[in-house]
Amino acid sequence: MSKKTPKHYVNNADFLKAIAEYQAILKKAKEENKPLPIIPQYIGECIIQISNRLSFNPNFVNYTYRDEMISDGIENAIAYGVSNFNTEKSKNPFAYFTQIVYFAFVRRINKEKKILYAKHKAIENSVIMGEAYTNSEHGGAGSTDYIKLDNDYMSDFVEKYEATLAKKKAKAAAKKGLETLAITQKEKSSK
Repeated sequence: MSKKTPKHYVNNADFLKAIAEYQAILKKAKEENKPLPIIPQYIGECIIQISNRLSFNPNFVNYTYRDEMISDGIENAIAYGVSNFNTEKSKNPFAYFTQIVYFAFVRRINKEKKILYAKHKAIENSVIMGEAYTNSEHGGAGSTDYIKLDNDYMSDFVEKYEATLAKKKAKAAAKKGLETLAITQKEKSSK
């Protein structure tokens, strides 16, 4: 019984060859001040397959904005990856593009969390200020009694999001403090 090599959805050798050929054409077009050529269909298909398959990773599969994540991944891979991939340093374009798509997904998740946090705070503030009302059963003005903001999911989400923001601020302040310390020490040593 012979062992068969598994069929991968992106053939790394063919992908590498296609990128090298495209980069040669791209370089020639830039040197001759000609319009930049479009990306070959094979490279585009590989990028789409990488983005689609990565979106089914357990880390990303349950997000409601998975389509936006895939679009961001494709956009970033095309914008930054195709022309920046160094075929002399790496022979693994699959891993390179997977990383680009992965970080595009992470950025989209962070953007969506920021939007969700802002929406929640806006609703919370409008309830506190007495500006948000539910509709009453008879079509008249309702009351804020039925707008329930205190649920476990949002409480946990807000708490974690604010903790993350506090960590980022502390890290930025510490970095700024180190920069200030370095400048102060430089000034002292120059005297």
